[in-house]
Amino acid sequence: MADLNIPNLNIKTDKYIFKKKLNLRRKSKRRLFTEAFFLFIFSALLVYINYLIPNKNLLLQNLPSTFNKSFLLLIELFSYLYEIFLVIFIFVSSLSAFILMVGSFNRLFKVSKRKSKKIVFK
Repeated sequence: MADLNIPNLNIKTDKYIFKKKLNLRRKSKRRLFTEAFFLFIFSALLVYINYLIPNKNLLLQNLPSTFNKSFLLLIELFSYLYEIFLVIFIFVSSLSAFILMVGSFNRLFKVSKRKSKKIVFK
């Protein structure tokens, strides 16, 4: 009887689980004005920084060629990475093959050196 699970009928449904956590109050006018002021200051700062960048038109005109050059460099980088990984694989496989050969010769040497003892069971 101890394993019997009786449902609790007083538990509220999960339909309104987050309703109490929502902030339903409106922001005051003063807070709205301060937020708008900070947004305006931030946008003016971004416009000023954008104004300070020299040769914007030249940069925008050279954008397609820059993308093309960067794409070609990316392809070249991947081809070099392929070669680098291939060389790393060659070194690792050669080292592991050497270790396996030394182990096999060691085992053959131990087996050939072992004295054969015949155990007689009566």
